[in-house]
This record gives sequence, C-alpha cells and structure tokens, in this order.
Amino acid sequence: MDREQLAGLFQRITGAALVEALAVAGAALLLIWLSQRLLPWLAARLHSERRLFVLALMPTIRLLVLLGALLWIVPLFLAPTLQNMVAILGAAGLAIGFALKDYVSSLIAGIVAAYEHPYRPGDWIEVDGCYGEVRHIGMRAVEIVTPDDTLVYVPHQKLWTGLIHNANNGGASLMCVAHFYLEPEHDAHQVRRVLEQVALSSPYVKLAKPISVVLAERPWGTHYRIKAYPMDPRQQFQFVSDLSARGKDSLRRLPVRFARVRPEPDQNLS
Repeated sequence: MDREQLAGLFQRITGAALVEALAVAGAALLLIWLSQRLLPWLAARLHSERRLFVLALMPTIRLLVLLGALLWIVPLFLAPTLQNMVAILGAAGLAIGFALKDYVSSLIAGIVAAYEHPYRPGDWIEVDGCYGEVRHIGMRAVEIVTPDDTLVYVPHQKLWTGLIHNANNGGASLMCVAHFYLEPEHDAHQVRRVLEQVALSSPYVKLAKPISVVLAERPWGTHYRIKAYPMDPRQQFQFVSDLSARGKDSLRRLPVRFARVRPEPDQNLS
C-alpha cells in the first residue's frame, strides 16, 4: 500500500470529530467504571445462582461497551468505503488469526481427539500432573474433575505438546496400587501372603481381575506394592485407603518393622 492509498484510509480529522471521540471514550470508561461498582454491590445482595449470574455479567458488559465505543469512534477517522473496509477487515483478520492460533490449534486437536479417542467421558486421566475424571469433552477443551472436586479445563492442544495418561481407557477396570515399606530383615513370602489376603478380603475388590503383590529391594529396605482393581473406578480412593489401613494393621501382627525412608541427598550441594 503506497502513501496515497494509506492516506485515503483516513478522513479529514476535525476538532468536532476529536471532541466526539473523546466524549465517546469518556462515556465508555464511565460505563465500565459504573458496572465494576454497581454489579458487585448488587451481587452482594443476592444469593446462590443469581449472585453468580450477576458477577458473570461484568466481563460481558465491559466487552460490549468497548466494542460499541470502537464501532462509534472508528468511522469518525476512517473513510467508510468498500476498499477501506476490505483493507481494514483483512488486517483485522490477520491479527485475530495470529492471536487465536492456539485456540484454532485446540479446535483441530479436538477433532483429532474425537477420532482417536485418547479420552472419553468417565475416563480417569492425568495431564501435566493434574489427575481426575473426564466429565465433558468440548470442541476446545476437556473438563476433568479432580479427587478434591475441582473442575479443571484442559485444552485439546495438550495432545500436541504433552503426554495423556489414561488409567482405564474407556473401560470399567482401573488398577490401584497400595504401597508398603519394610526393613529388609523379614520373611518376604509370609508378607506377600498376608498382603494378598488383605486384597482378597477388601469389600471394594473386583475378584474377576488379577491381584498381585510385587516387591523390590531398595538400599533402605523392601518396597511392597499391592496391585488390584476396584469394582468401580470411582471407588479407587476408598479402595487404596482400605488396602493401606488393613494392610498396615495386618503387618503389625508380623515380626516386621516398617522402614523409615530417608530423603536422597541433594546432588547439587557440595
């Protein structure tokens, strides 16, 4: 675009146009300021869903006021011709496209997710250290609820950049693991038999799935793990708690001692 075409985009700026633009901008700022003061005041006098609805209106009103002010001010300085509108819309589209590239990437990843099914409603997944149950899969993000009943929105874009850990992968079987740490001087076969009985006698265990007790020797002692499946994935936390509590109680009756695991020394310290 040469200098003449660039100059043709703008109208002749007059004092009246400047005053009108300043007045519109001032009115918009005043409306935003009033909404930021009056809506919280009104919400404080409401309860439950009505209060949350009023508070949710604040960003919407601010956005509408800003858009209205721009639509009023821009024609005061830009000539509303077809050529100018095409140039402005093209530049605006390029800027918006660049700003929304991550959003578009999440939308495309959502289409891929609908085909590949890396997660489904009811799956228990972990993304970037956040673990929870999938409640809803939208076009841009997947909603998961953590064990602490916190709703987390995870963009589908994580399919490109991270690892998705799916604990049950659309099925009703989810492996749970209970950990025990003992000092090395003990009868490992006896401990394994006791922990197997602990798992078999749990009211949450799914007997149709395998139960195993595995162990590994460590410098500080022996690490035992009960690996079993609850009847329902939603029972996983009650199941692990039951295994841990009754397993600890059963081990106390044996001639074993629980290990005290010391933290590894910091290699960065001299």
